[in-house]
Amino acid sequence: MSKQTYLKPTINKVEFAMASKYGSPLKTQKIRSEIDGVKVSDLVEQYGSPLFVFSQTKIEELYHNLYNAFSSRYPDVQFGWSYKTNYLNEICKVFHNLGSIAEVVSEFEYQKARALGIEGKDIIFNGPYKPYKDLKIAVQEGAKIHVDNLFELNDLEKIADELGTKIKVAIRVNMDTGIYPQWSRFGFNFENEEAYEAVKRMYDGGKLELNGIHSHIGTFMLDANAYKMATIKIMQLKERVENDFGSIIDYIDLGGGFASKSHLKGVYQSPDVTIPTADDYAEAITNAIYEMNKSDKLPKLYLETGRALIDEAGYLLTSVHGYKRFPDGKKGYILNAGVNLLYTSTWYNFNIELDKRYDGENEPSMLNGPLCMNIDIIEENIMLPALDRGTILTLSPVGAYNYTQAMQFIRYRPAAVLIDKEGKSRVIKEIDDLDTVNYKEV
Repeated sequence: MSKQTYLKPTINKVEFAMASKYGSPLKTQKIRSEIDGVKVSDLVEQYGSPLFVFSQTKIEELYHNLYNAFSSRYPDVQFGWSYKTNYLNEICKVFHNLGSIAEVVSEFEYQKARALGIEGKDIIFNGPYKPYKDLKIAVQEGAKIHVDNLFELNDLEKIADELGTKIKVAIRVNMDTGIYPQWSRFGFNFENEEAYEAVKRMYDGGKLELNGIHSHIGTFMLDANAYKMATIKIMQLKERVENDFGSIIDYIDLGGGFASKSHLKGVYQSPDVTIPTADDYAEAITNAIYEMNKSDKLPKLYLETGRALIDEAGYLLTSVHGYKRFPDGKKGYILNAGVNLLYTSTWYNFNIELDKRYDGENEPSMLNGPLCMNIDIIEENIMLPALDRGTILTLSPVGAYNYTQAMQFIRYRPAAVLIDKEGKSRVIKEIDDLDTVNYKEV
């Protein structure tokens, strides 16, 4: 008798949700036929697929929710739009029109903010690498410069000599807030006195004057209490500097890092359960300021929120190009958008919605992108009905980081569309073509 071939067992994750009005969980389907009243089929027909779509209505809702949480608790709050999160011109303009100044982390982003009409005094210049000539321009234009390291401090002292003036700067501080791994790469450490010694060096040199303290403790922070810890330590440093050097710290900056309602991989609870609310973040920070403030005047509070204000306002429309059956029996769909457009797919499970209801029961499926790369997987295990070629899938939330970090790799980057508050759509970034890919190539 011949020996039977060994077949490796496979496990397919099945979501046994409660039965819906459609009956069996095997027939449950997530449907999104429109965004802000505009049919996804019409968007694809007019602008092509894949397509990034942003909702101005949702942006403004997210902005007002967070801003009101802080401004209702604290008298002097200023948001700075984090350009790296999404620096499409029309997206930046929406935030500036709402009252945000610009927060940038490179000379490119600084130049972009200036080109959009933002004055230097309304730009926060962060980041570990600030080229000398651009740093000098920022000084001359009155930008809020957050010193990251001693080499930058030296550059600023040299610029002060060249300009014959004392420069007001802020210092970036890293610290232990109970969240690990710590973001110790940026700024000067609080616990080992590095931050205080850097401030002392500023005043000993007599060329720089400290008027702000900044910390950005991490990204996608799920513990609002970490911001309380950060605020306490910033306020402790503020009091010490003011007492020791007779200076006045005008503002503190708690950076960004507030989480959006993205679904982290490996976390099986809903984002509605795991993500702190705007009020949670605001309570943690403002209460700590009130508790720790020893001055007659409260410092101005800056926040550089990005992800929490844009992620849920962004969608990616993608279409089924075809499918195949894998050896393990799973059905693999080929989409026209892949990991080249979805930088955050490494960390998050997207909400995936069909454009309409499809007949038949769900079966274990995989969603692959169009790249000739084995890693191009959007979703490894998902229960789907039989989908037709041309089926439109909506992936969300994708508003934060995905477009700015989309790779020009194998396929052209797609267009981006903004749906305004009147429900009208317009292109805010054209699809790339051979001319843009070969820009200044020799």
